[in-house]
Amino acid sequence: MVQPMEYTTFGRTGLRVSVAGLGCGGGSQLGMAQNKSEAHSMGLIRQAMDLGVNLIDTARVYGTESIVGKAIKSVPRDQVIISTKQTVNRGGQETSAEDIVNSVDEALRQIDTDYIDIFHLHSLSTKTYQHAKNILVPALLREKAKGKIRFLGATELGPMDHGHDMLSLVFEDDLFDVVMLAFNIMHQNARTLVFPQTQALGIGTMIMFAVRAVFSVPGRLQQDVSELVEAGQLPEWFKEKSNPLDFLIHEGGAESVIDAAYRYVRHQKGTDVILFGTGDPEHLKTNLSSILKPPLPSDDVEKIHELFGHLVGVGLDYPGGRKPQQ
Repeated sequence: MVQPMEYTTFGRTGLRVSVAGLGCGGGSQLGMAQNKSEAHSMGLIRQAMDLGVNLIDTARVYGTESIVGKAIKSVPRDQVIISTKQTVNRGGQETSAEDIVNSVDEALRQIDTDYIDIFHLHSLSTKTYQHAKNILVPALLREKAKGKIRFLGATELGPMDHGHDMLSLVFEDDLFDVVMLAFNIMHQNARTLVFPQTQALGIGTMIMFAVRAVFSVPGRLQQDVSELVEAGQLPEWFKEKSNPLDFLIHEGGAESVIDAAYRYVRHQKGTDVILFGTGDPEHLKTNLSSILKPPLPSDDVEKIHELFGHLVGVGLDYPGGRKPQQ
């Protein structure tokens, strides 16, 4: 049984957001990646909303904006928070100010709404940041003044920016109200590099990659841990374990590795919304149940920090080995 949803204030936006946000991309794309019907995908969104999720995250590249739009017609618009995104570089071609304005208008059309709550510049890198700052942000601020956008977001390129270097530029300029970043049990450096800054500036955080292939694909955790042992990043005794994270699974602790992964991220200071994605209704309930459970035992959290706190870049690969655009 899923516990009642919890809500938090989303930084300086003042929005009251569910601590769990439904991601409409990733490896499932609401089931579209498994050739599920549009009705099935809409049903997942409505199921999430029925369980208290009020933040829905989509993007142009996910191909799910129109599905989100159809699904949210069942609730008053002010009861759902829509986050969507547009890339700033396509095939090496920088997005122009005109292009980004057209992207806002197209998102409004696809979602069939009068405004976007959070419009992100998607997969920003240190290479594209200055163009975004000087050209795209001013254009978006003009659209915000027209009421088309409520808040601006910046999404990092996690698989290629292990040190959150782009976000360090975001914090210097303080132009964005929300950031989306990669954070998980084996990639924890946001605890020192990001969260103190977002809390000081009142920037809302959306956490991606809490669970990826390393935690969900059978055999992948063992494979990655073995490689980390060979690289001298983890102790030799890890090689003897069939489940390298079995110390987290015990009475009073986590029920599974995925349960532990969600609960660890959810209860770290500085996290606001934990994104999860699925194409399966039962999986949706399981994910929400984990996100809404109490923190892991303090001894387990301390061990996670002791064993994995030095690791970077683990568990950040995109579904299917897809390469991110720079």
